[in-house]
Amino acid sequence: MCGLLGLLTGDRSAAQVASAVEAALACQRHRGPDSRDVWHDEDLALGFNRLSIIDLGDSGQPLQWGPEDAPARYTLVFNGEVYNYLELREQLITEFGARFDTAGDSETIVAGFHYWGPAVVDRLRGMFAFAVWDAQERSLFVARDPFGVKPLFIAHGPGGFAFASEKKSLLELADRLGVSTELDARAIQHYTTLQYVPEPETLHAGIRRLESGCHATVTPGGEAQITRYFRPEFPVRDFAPNTEDARYREIAAALEDSVAKHMRADVTIGSFLSGGIDSTAIAALAKRHNPDLITFTAGFEREGYSEVDVAAESAAAIGARQVISVVSPEEFAAAIPQIIWYLDDPVADPALVPLYFVAREARKHVKVVLSGEGADELFGGYTIYREPLSLAPFERLPGGLRRAAGRLSERLPDGMRGKSLLHRGSMPLEDRYYGNARSFSDAQLRAVLPGFRPEWGHQDVTGPVYAQSRGWDPVARMQHLDLFTWMRGDILVKADKMTMANSLELRVPFLDPVVFDVARRLPLEQKITKDTTKYALRRALETIVPGHVLHRAKLGFPVPLRHWLAGPELHDWALEQIRASGTEHLIDKPAVETMLAEHRAGTADHSRRLWTVLCLMIWHGIFVERRIDPQIPEPDYPVNI
Repeated sequence: MCGLLGLLTGDRSAAQVASAVEAALACQRHRGPDSRDVWHDEDLALGFNRLSIIDLGDSGQPLQWGPEDAPARYTLVFNGEVYNYLELREQLITEFGARFDTAGDSETIVAGFHYWGPAVVDRLRGMFAFAVWDAQERSLFVARDPFGVKPLFIAHGPGGFAFASEKKSLLELADRLGVSTELDARAIQHYTTLQYVPEPETLHAGIRRLESGCHATVTPGGEAQITRYFRPEFPVRDFAPNTEDARYREIAAALEDSVAKHMRADVTIGSFLSGGIDSTAIAALAKRHNPDLITFTAGFEREGYSEVDVAAESAAAIGARQVISVVSPEEFAAAIPQIIWYLDDPVADPALVPLYFVAREARKHVKVVLSGEGADELFGGYTIYREPLSLAPFERLPGGLRRAAGRLSERLPDGMRGKSLLHRGSMPLEDRYYGNARSFSDAQLRAVLPGFRPEWGHQDVTGPVYAQSRGWDPVARMQHLDLFTWMRGDILVKADKMTMANSLELRVPFLDPVVFDVARRLPLEQKITKDTTKYALRRALETIVPGHVLHRAKLGFPVPLRHWLAGPELHDWALEQIRASGTEHLIDKPAVETMLAEHRAGTADHSRRLWTVLCLMIWHGIFVERRIDPQIPEPDYPVNI
């Protein structure tokens, strides 16, 4: 687990830029505090910060490998973990007589690339962002894992092509590359709509992201040729034998195998634990491989906003030790500048704050944690996925009647029972669902964003994704959309950034190809019922998860933001941020102050909208105005735990 950085020049000047690459690595030192190294030839400079997890002693990077007749043909930098590397090594040795000089997973990637070419990515069971330089072909190959667990930013300009685990490192090289650091107005509007910046955008116009499930090939002076290799589908297929019990056994077996492989490491592994089924299942399975498992939980000192008690009961039920982090409003506010600096682009999900604190506490005890991200998207866990059941009668209405229902909803007063149902029932799925982020309406956005453009709405992001799922059942379409939007834009960004901010590796066993293959074949009724979500998963986990958790509603990391922004905890802090911000050209600050006043008075709940704007303002203060100093500490953690 590491931070990587590379610059492919078009003028054979890599030796001259190696020092700049090394300096830019400092921005991501938290991703790999154990060691740092830079390698270059005449075309390419590669930098690497390493967090040692597997094969502690002999897998330094950049890593050179090649066949016997060209032992230094390839150079690799790799961020992530390949959990089936032992099986792949054996296959490469048996089929090709491949040689290996280390015991780690990095060499497996580059050897696999030599023998299988770009198709190696289809065989990797893990999370990854990596680059392989072929000195013989003078060609660079970069790839990212199917779901986007690990980040990879890219930039291309007259000075060459660069890639990095952190956008801030590319900003350090922007002048050398000749890329624009102007703000992307379209991305800003997408952020305020969705609460995250959707891939491949970033808030800087000259820097993009290599999308999840994609790889690219670049030659010196050339453009990146990007290919999508992973196209998730949700075909409903029979399980063999075709019985419900067989289905649940297959789900449980796939998850148990995934956790077993995710436990491969040369360091201690712990587990995040909330009060929900997903993290509890992962922790219970992990306990089978680590009898001394430590679990980590965050909460707040406010009733209804803490899962500490339920998590403690779960930890006791599975026999794990529990470590608790309780976050105060003062700690919450003080940490925001650091958190947004680590994020690179703002993510307006307040749950990332307790995640940051629980990761900080976990790093005192372990170097790797498991977590339950991905279960909701794969198995149908979000309550909103049940909406197609309640709206099914509207689907049977002729188009004219559905439109009439929509017009009727507009005449009903706000808050009237049935208004929202009529409104949403009149809309096709593509218009009404764009993920879990629902804060600003178009009218509210127009009031806050002076440069609002109606053509930059959510359909601008979701339309191409929906086009790939025509004909699927509505829940499968919503899951598919979330894989490409909410999960990789919010869930996985906060998971990666908040753990790596603390030099802690996070592993997500649900986001495993074998687990996905089982989940994607489930019919709608095995995902959502009128009474519950994740039906098949709950049935599969009946013998794994304690009974008090099995049918408990999902909470995640609930944050009392609504109360704090209206009260003495955060109201004055928020007002100070608004007034100090230099974002007048982007945001109507008086309109935001009005929102804050209405929220404090209790006439409207603007908490999510306010938080979205506040995060953007603080981001702007750090990265554009340079007014806010986030005061990033030097990593200070033990190498081996």
